Amino acid sequence: MILAPARLFGLLAVFALGGCAVGPAYRTPAPPSPSGAAFAAAKAETLTSQAPPQDWWRLYDVPALNELVHEALAHNKTLVAAAANLRQARGALALASAGRYPSTALTAGAQDGVTELQDFGADLKGLPPPNAEGYYTLGLDASYEVDLFGRVRRTIEAAKADVEAARAAEDAVRVSVAGETTRAYLNACAYAHELAVAKQSLDLTAKTYDLTVDEARYGAASDFDVVRAKQAVSQTAATLPSLEGQRRTALFELAVLTGKPPEEISKAADVCTQAPTLAAPLPTGDVKSLFRRRPDVRQAERQLAASVARIGVSAADFYPTITLGVSAGSSATSLGGLVQRRNASYAVGPLLSWTFPNTAVASAEVRSAKAAASGAYANFEAAVLQALQDTEEALTAYNAEADRHRALQASRDQSVTAFKLAGAQYANGAASYLDVLSAQSNVVAAEAALAASDEAMASDEVTVFKALGGGWQGAPNVKPDVYTAAEGANAKPAS
Repeated sequence: MILAPARLFGLLAVFALGGCAVGPAYRTPAPPSPSGAAFAAAKAETLTSQAPPQDWWRLYDVPALNELVHEALAHNKTLVAAAANLRQARGALALASAGRYPSTALTAGAQDGVTELQDFGADLKGLPPPNAEGYYTLGLDASYEVDLFGRVRRTIEAAKADVEAARAAEDAVRVSVAGETTRAYLNACAYAHELAVAKQSLDLTAKTYDLTVDEARYGAASDFDVVRAKQAVSQTAATLPSLEGQRRTALFELAVLTGKPPEEISKAADVCTQAPTLAAPLPTGDVKSLFRRRPDVRQAERQLAASVARIGVSAADFYPTITLGVSAGSSATSLGGLVQRRNASYAVGPLLSWTFPNTAVASAEVRSAKAAASGAYANFEAAVLQALQDTEEALTAYNAEADRHRALQASRDQSVTAFKLAGAQYANGAASYLDVLSAQSNVVAAEAALAASDEAMASDEVTVFKALGGGWQGAPNVKPDVYTAAEGANAKPAS
């Protein structure tokens, strides 16, 4: 059936008044709900279901750490790059939003010459060619696309979702920056403690070696005993450079995380000799709150929303595009003549464009957009499952290290008891001084193992907090640097 022009324009008017937008209407998908509200790896003795605070690093109650995290959230270069990506997405939204308004073009011209009309008039009158003279033009064109089928609206909808996805990506960087800054600080403190224990162990092994040498002089020890004691000294000394290197590496990482060159290390972290610990069980919250805290889940959901909106953008190509145009102009041989009514001209009217019946391109674009939306939905589901996996794995590792830490504490306490007994036996003549040094070495070895576990526990705590997704709420806004070729490294923050 062929519609008459009047009925066609009437139908288009109905669509315009109804605000029709082709393509599927987006609905936020619900994350798959696990069977229980609590995490599978949650243990009552080390964890609590209380929601973690936004600034979870303050649970360590270390002012220097709080200042470092705040500095990193304000100056970290990776975070500055994420802020620039967000600004870029906002620019794309502004560009898409411009489609809701008319586009205008203003033209003006000035020429010196002879027009074809003047030449033709001279020929008719049998006159010689006219002399060149000034010729001026002024024009204004305006056009507006009537968004009957929602192409512009869907484009704006997709651009808004892109902005929200970029904002979520920036928040994800904040989570990482806060976590890694805390981890670097805790590692620097923990490695300093391990280094101190290693130096204590080296002092004991050196004393044992000296005692063994003295005993060898009087025939109470063999050359084998001397070599073995010397090997223990060398082996213990070999651990010192590695621990010092790890400590320095953590300090360098901490400086870069706060937006500084590696050599500008934090003085507070440099003098820290003991990693702070949590005074209470680690708060985890529940599964449902996890998805609200994880920016990567929010980012995947917003990317899905943008993909669904772009289906509507492609589907709108199946329908005609109507553009309302207005043009006005004036031409005269003098500037004053431009404002005379007899030299003015104008035109008003609609322009309809339609690719029907050749819809192959539009069909291909819709299929491509639907496939992209399917992939975005799979990415969203993967992000949800990854959030659960990250959290369960982090909690499992933390619980395992907590159990190991308790066992090491018991071993250290037993070593201390054995050392005290060896001292008592030595006082009563029932044990040698070498036995006392050996027992003391066992204490130091247990302290070293416990110090290494302290470092692992601190790192696992940070991994849990990062998996839980907190740390981006309430963070300061970051402005990207404006770069120009002339300014180079002297770029200034964007306004």
